Amino acid sequence: MNVPLKLHDYHPATDILMEEVVAGLGADPKRLPAKLFYDKRGSQLFDQICELPEYYPTRTERSIMRKNAAEIAGIIGSRCVLIEFGSGSSDKTRVLLDELVDPAGYVPIDISKDHLLASAQELARTYPHIEIHPVCADYEQDFDIPAFPEPVSRVVYFPGSTIGNFHPDHAVSFLKKTARLGGPGSHLLIGVDMKKDPAILHAAYNDKQGVTAAFNLNMLHRLNRELGTDFDVEQFQHVAFYNESVGRIEMHLKSASSQQVTVDGNLVTFQPGETIWTESSYKYTIEDFTAAAAHAGYARESIWTDDQGWFSVMYFSIQRSGQEVE
Repeated sequence: MNVPLKLHDYHPATDILMEEVVAGLGADPKRLPAKLFYDKRGSQLFDQICELPEYYPTRTERSIMRKNAAEIAGIIGSRCVLIEFGSGSSDKTRVLLDELVDPAGYVPIDISKDHLLASAQELARTYPHIEIHPVCADYEQDFDIPAFPEPVSRVVYFPGSTIGNFHPDHAVSFLKKTARLGGPGSHLLIGVDMKKDPAILHAAYNDKQGVTAAFNLNMLHRLNRELGTDFDVEQFQHVAFYNESVGRIEMHLKSASSQQVTVDGNLVTFQPGETIWTESSYKYTIEDFTAAAAHAGYARESIWTDDQGWFSVMYFSIQRSGQEVE
């Protein structure tokens, strides 16, 4: 039996997505926004990526959360509203929800509507005492957080090292936005991937089973299906590498031939070897990320890491609102 949930729907319209695609493919270098990964199939593939032996971030963050969830929940305190950006299947969130004291509510935010509703329904069955308000949105755009009937504390939860998908300057701007959404007195709990041996990073984004390649290429399938483009997906190849000079993984789709693609009635030309940049994943040191968060008005209160120092979960409080640091 499905639990009735109210979906707060801010999903971007198709014409807005088309504008972003046209602008990105007209740029030099060509690029597409990473949010296009997450249709229903893309979200399923990402869940598979998270369980791959090469992909350390998910299992490492999960182990940190399992080991420290009671301590984290104690710091957060009772009657909090947990606001999660990029909630996906909410697997790591369950570890935290199991430990939180009398939580007032949970607000999962994700751009993949089907995936969001399925996971929210499952959570509502598992945690019937928690008020759940799923929000379908591009979390880089403006939207409202559902109101709760009593004064509650707010904790913005951003797991999975997704903050690394932003250029560092953009990451600071995004953290300012989380400060505004959280409001005075709110906190931020965030997963951050650490700099490490490039060979470990390379393997994580070039798995032997080819799931990451399928995830990357699925973006083109989605554009063909939803926006009427005519990419010959077999003429593109997944490429991922660590750009050590700037501390980021880059994912690209490389054209295997000279070809043209129709996008919104216009022809986009590709040369052999030319790429579409689909994602960046910046890696941080603890000091670098703490400094970036400080620029957005946050002060670090606590930090938890694994024994190898591959990943960190950090807890921040707001010292200045997002408006004050504009």
